[in-house]
Amino acid sequence: MPKPKITVAIVTTYPPGQGSLNEYAYHFVRCLRQKQEVREIILLTDSLPEGRSYPLMGAVDAVPIRIVPCWRFGAWTNPLRILAAAWKVKPDIVLFNLQFATFGDRKIPAALGLLTPVCARVLGFPSVVLLHHLMEKIDLKSAGFGSRIEQVIRFFGTMLTRCLLMTNLVVLTMPQYVEFLARKYGVNNVVLAPHGAFVETPSAIHAPSINAEDKHVLLTFGKFGTYKRVEQLLDAFVLLQTQQRPALELVIAGTDSPNAPGYLDAMRRRYAAVPNVTFTGYVPEAQVASVFNAATIVVFPYISTTGSSGVLHQAGEYGKAVVLPHIGDFAEVIVEEGYRGGFFEVGSVQSLAGAIAALLDNPQERAVMGQHNYSAAHSLPISDVVDWYLVHFQYLLDQRQRRKAHASTRISAKHGYSSRAHWTV
Repeated sequence: MPKPKITVAIVTTYPPGQGSLNEYAYHFVRCLRQKQEVREIILLTDSLPEGRSYPLMGAVDAVPIRIVPCWRFGAWTNPLRILAAAWKVKPDIVLFNLQFATFGDRKIPAALGLLTPVCARVLGFPSVVLLHHLMEKIDLKSAGFGSRIEQVIRFFGTMLTRCLLMTNLVVLTMPQYVEFLARKYGVNNVVLAPHGAFVETPSAIHAPSINAEDKHVLLTFGKFGTYKRVEQLLDAFVLLQTQQRPALELVIAGTDSPNAPGYLDAMRRRYAAVPNVTFTGYVPEAQVASVFNAATIVVFPYISTTGSSGVLHQAGEYGKAVVLPHIGDFAEVIVEEGYRGGFFEVGSVQSLAGAIAALLDNPQERAVMGQHNYSAAHSLPISDVVDWYLVHFQYLLDQRQRRKAHASTRISAKHGYSSRAHWTV
C-alpha cells in the first residue's frame, strides 16, 4: 500500500529575502517540488521589508507552495511566531534550515530563535534541523573575538547545540561534524547529508577553455562583513595590478551579512580610488550563472570558516578554479569532496596575491582545476540529497505512527477491549 503524501514545513529564509542560506533554500525547495511523495510545501519565512512581497507559486506541474512570513530577523518573539504559524498550518514534519545567526545578530534573539526546533517537537511536530555549521568548529579568534569573549560564546554555543540535539534529527553537511557531535554529546540522532550541487548534471562535461584572454575577472561571492571580508582581497588586487599581465577586474558580488550592515558601503568608500572594482549588490538567482561564467577565478577571502561552503560548490558547478584560505574546514572539504584549489595564508596580502597570480599565469592549471572541481560538484546533485531527506522524513513519521499505535494498544488493553478490533476498523 503506497504511503500517503506528506506536507513539509520549512523554517528558512527565501528569495527575494536576502538572509543567510536563502539560496540553499531556493534550490532545496526547487527540487522538493518535483517529488511525488510531497503533497504541499509550506515555507515559514522571515518577513520582507515594507513594500516587498514573496511571489505566488502555484502547482504548475509541481508540488504547490505556500509562503507564510511569520518571523523577523532580530525579533525576540520569533519562537512564538513560528510555533503559532506551524500550529495553524499543521504540517506532517518541520525542517529548520539554520546556522547560529539565522534569527538575529544579537545574542538573545539569536539564541531564542534556536530554541524553536525543540519547542516544535514538544508541540508534537517531528522536527529536523539542517545545521550548516557548528559553533565549536568556528575559529572565533580569527573572526576577531578575544579569549574571554570566546569562552562565553563557546559556553552558550554548547548549550544551544544541546538544545538542537533534542530534536528528532540533526543533519550536517560534513562527516567530521557528525563524528564530532556523536563523540562529544553521545547522541545517535545526528546524520550526514552532503551539500549537493545546485545545477543538475548535464549530458556532457566540456573542459573549460584555456585560450589566452584579454581580461581576467576575479570573483568573490557571498554575504560579507563577518568572517567573509574583502580588505585583504582588495589590497591583493592593488598589488596584482602593478604586475604585467592582461587587464584585471575584481567583482564583489553579494550583500552585507545580516550581522554586519553597512560593511560593503564602507569598503566601497575606502577603496574608491582602486580602478576596475565592481560591487554588484544582491545577485538575483536568474543572474547567478552569468556572474560565475564571466569569472576567471573565484576567490574566498575568508578569515575563518564555518563549514561546507555553498559558494565553493557553485564555483565547481561552473567549472572554476578557486583560491582558498588555508584554514579550518576548507582543507577538509577539499579532501573529502574532491575539490582542488590554490591556497593562501590568512592575513598575508602577498600570499593571497601570489596564489591568484599562480593561476592567472597558468591557464592549463586553471583548466585542469576547473574540470576537477566541475566533476566534484556534479557528483551529487541536490535532487539526490532531497531524496535522502524524504527517506528520513518518512522514517520519522513511521516511528511516530508506531508510537501512537502502541499507546492506543496499551489504552485498549487497560480498558478491556480488543486493540485488534480497534485498529482494523
